[in-house]
Amino acid sequence: MDVFRQLKSFYWPHRKLLFLSIAALVCVTALGLVQPYLLRVLIDDVIMAEQFDLVPAVALSVVGVVIVKASMQFLHGFTGGRLGNRVAYNLRNALYKKLQYLSFQYYDTAKTGDLMSRLTGDLEAIRNFVGFGFAQILNMFLMVSFGGAMLLSIHWQLTLVTLVSMPLLVIVAMKFQKVIHPGFREMRLAMSRLTTAVQENITGVRTVKSFARERHEVEKFTTRNDDYRENQLNIAFLWGKYFPVMEVLANVCVVILLVYGGTLVIREELSLGALVQFFSMVWYIIGPLWGLGFHINGYTQSKASGERVLEILNQHIHVKDSEDAFELDPSRVKGHVQFKNVTFNYPDKGPAVHDLTIDAKPGSVIGLLGGTGSGKSTIIQLLMRAYNVKQGEILLDGIDIRNIKIESLRSQIAPVFQETFLFSASIRDNIAYGVSEYTMDDIIRAAKLAKAHDFIMELPQGYDTVVGERGLGLSGGQKQRIAIARALIRNPRILVLDDATSAVDMETEQEIQAGFKEVMAGRTTFIIAHRISSLRHADEIIVLDQGRVIQRGTHDELLAVPGHYRDTYNIQYADRPDAERDGAERRVAK
Repeated sequence: MDVFRQLKSFYWPHRKLLFLSIAALVCVTALGLVQPYLLRVLIDDVIMAEQFDLVPAVALSVVGVVIVKASMQFLHGFTGGRLGNRVAYNLRNALYKKLQYLSFQYYDTAKTGDLMSRLTGDLEAIRNFVGFGFAQILNMFLMVSFGGAMLLSIHWQLTLVTLVSMPLLVIVAMKFQKVIHPGFREMRLAMSRLTTAVQENITGVRTVKSFARERHEVEKFTTRNDDYRENQLNIAFLWGKYFPVMEVLANVCVVILLVYGGTLVIREELSLGALVQFFSMVWYIIGPLWGLGFHINGYTQSKASGERVLEILNQHIHVKDSEDAFELDPSRVKGHVQFKNVTFNYPDKGPAVHDLTIDAKPGSVIGLLGGTGSGKSTIIQLLMRAYNVKQGEILLDGIDIRNIKIESLRSQIAPVFQETFLFSASIRDNIAYGVSEYTMDDIIRAAKLAKAHDFIMELPQGYDTVVGERGLGLSGGQKQRIAIARALIRNPRILVLDDATSAVDMETEQEIQAGFKEVMAGRTTFIIAHRISSLRHADEIIVLDQGRVIQRGTHDELLAVPGHYRDTYNIQYADRPDAERDGAERRVAK
């Protein structure tokens, strides 16, 4: 029960519903014992004694018991349902909240389909067990206890003889539990893999169709579907073996009861009504033990699901606020960013950034240039505290960013990433995503600076146009311009442009760059780009290779010396006439 002990905080606040549900079920169980007793009275005291004037009273008693029992069953179902739904609601909120605050390191390996499975199927299994399964397991013990006591009061010798095979029922059920739990855990994992395959296929459907890989995707899905089916068949096979054994053992008890009990009636050591009452009540013991497999089924499913849910809830958050972290005063933030001898490596990998030093004064523009894997994006991730620095320190206005609350730090940074993500919402909502208070004029101004206003107004519903999932329906350049507008509306002290114009044409890039000059004024800006044209106006350009700084300086300074920057420039401008180059560039070219 360690899993449910760890989940206690989610259901214990609602213990009144739990106790009420259990109490109602206990009443149902107790009233169920009254019916066999009334049956005995009907046979022995009415029919056998020919006291037929008592029939109406017995009948009304049965009706009264049935009505009260039905009311208690309704109360059990109502309170159990509310309990399960409240627990699932609280768990769902807790899981979603935890997923929001888990660090980038967790999402580097997490799979969306698997997380979706935990938020849906696993929570449903927990809801069913907490709402009904736990009360029914407790009720099973009560039925066995109450029923056993009543049987012993009727005829203790018949009770002991009849229940001789009961221990075997318990042993078989316990063995079944040990086998079925791993099967359910494996089934949940297979379901997660299946969900992941569907999610990835739907998300990447354009790539699939572009490469004509539909058949490959169908085969991949079929393989995972086969794994899930095999798990289901394995569990069905276990159930198929379990039920016949339990039925044979249960009916052995009935056979013994009828043979021995019938003999007692013939010898007049037991009344016929008592035998009928005994026969009815023995199922109060056999039934729960026979249905023990169902209860174990629900318990093991919820246990396996609980383990998967707790895996997220107990997940370590690698990046979080320190105890003495404080919030920044937005009006006093200048945007002075310093990297001092920063070294960082991802788990199980070599250094992504090695001994990096940057001094970005307020309002300055820092350009980052380098090949894939050179560490450009890692620098930005470290600035935003997506990961913690391993060695060295990063300062904002002289304050170590580890001493600043993460939300407060990121509120001063507006990023535009190379991989643009848009939500399934209106363009207006996507642009305003990063701010809580805004006007339509703010949105339009940001869109104009990002050169997005014109194409937005050409859409059927303008700013109210709802984009498809992940921005499907818009071109790459259009999505990127909306992302730029989303960053600009925040009015940040630090602006991050991670290849922000890679998906637009050269003419649009120049227009956007002209707009950037206005918004970058007074703001510290980091520009990651592969195009020299995006970096040439930077106050300092840092050239990276495998996490190390190999060159740094202004555009003219770097062109004046042989190196990676000049080589990159010559490649990009190889087809340009010399007339398009400024004086310094022409001197280098000569």
